[in-house]
Amino acid sequence: MLLKLQKTYKQHLVYSKLKYLFYIFIFLSIGCSSDNNSSSDDEGYTPIPNPELTFEIPSNFPETTYDLSQNPPTERGFELGKKLFYDGQLASDGVVSCGFCHIQSFAFTHHTHITSHGVDGKIGERNAQPLHNLAFMQDFTWDGATTFLDSQPIIPLTAEKEMNETISNVLSKLENDPNYPEMFANAFGSEGVTAERMFKALSQFMVLMVSANSKFDKWQRGESVTFTDDEEAGRILFDTNCASCHAGSLQTDQSYRNNGLPADPEFMDNGREKVTGLPEDSFKFKVPSLRNIEITFPYMHDGRLATLEDVLDFYSDGVEDSETLDPILRQTDGSLGIPLTSDEKNQLIAFLKTLTDNDFLLDNRFAEF
Repeated sequence: MLLKLQKTYKQHLVYSKLKYLFYIFIFLSIGCSSDNNSSSDDEGYTPIPNPELTFEIPSNFPETTYDLSQNPPTERGFELGKKLFYDGQLASDGVVSCGFCHIQSFAFTHHTHITSHGVDGKIGERNAQPLHNLAFMQDFTWDGATTFLDSQPIIPLTAEKEMNETISNVLSKLENDPNYPEMFANAFGSEGVTAERMFKALSQFMVLMVSANSKFDKWQRGESVTFTDDEEAGRILFDTNCASCHAGSLQTDQSYRNNGLPADPEFMDNGREKVTGLPEDSFKFKVPSLRNIEITFPYMHDGRLATLEDVLDFYSDGVEDSETLDPILRQTDGSLGIPLTSDEKNQLIAFLKTLTDNDFLLDNRFAEF
């Protein structure tokens, strides 16, 4: 019990430090931008009505991890965040927006690429993760590089192979845009295009991306849906073989695990170890949510598996041993992976398709202009 408390306390210290560093980063970014960017209470601006938007936690969901009281979504803030999300000006080439790699109809993934493509055709090393239920997540990216949603966009914005920009350059472009200064003022009640406001607006857009109306959700909530025989058989198989990692309504326990993928000699992505520096975290990646998994292919952190059939074939026959392989993938008879027959794989896939939330995928609130 003492060790668990010590671990929790250390995690709290790390989170607090990262959040503190984020605000220091924001302060420096504002200081490096033009004087106009840091203005906040210029005389002459009259605030317009900006009602808060309703955020309802689905009855089958846990409490949020994002502190909505510190950044409550509003009509104007959401509108600003949406415009920023789809604006190529945030990249050095003026083309690669957040929405370039996160496409709504594919649960905000980069559907046509194994790994993300950035400015000037540069190819990244990881598959774009879906964006949904971010208000309930403890940390972000495949290796958990940030624990604070407001700071997450800094990573793709400044990554050379993604958007390849600097925060000060982005702020300068937004300040000189004919629309953004007024949108920032309307969203936050006073004039000023700042880094903190930019990231808060993006978060207001993203926290409302709640996917909670799949057939599985309706079944969980006791609504009038019935699984087919294959779906029900797949659900039972899932609970036995998969739910320890892909747990609960979020379909992830939010842990980091080595699932036995053979290391890619070209990239040698060590996963979580890049963040913690701990050898025991080598080749561990965040357990992804399986929500909308039917349409978020390709799969795994590097997009190496094209179909759900490929994924299940890997777990039954392709798991590779290593020092950090998750113990759950070691069977009592010494074999690795999850033993599955062809029929069981088909049943599992039938169940996984019940996690598709078409209401979310077609929600016009998030659609590109």
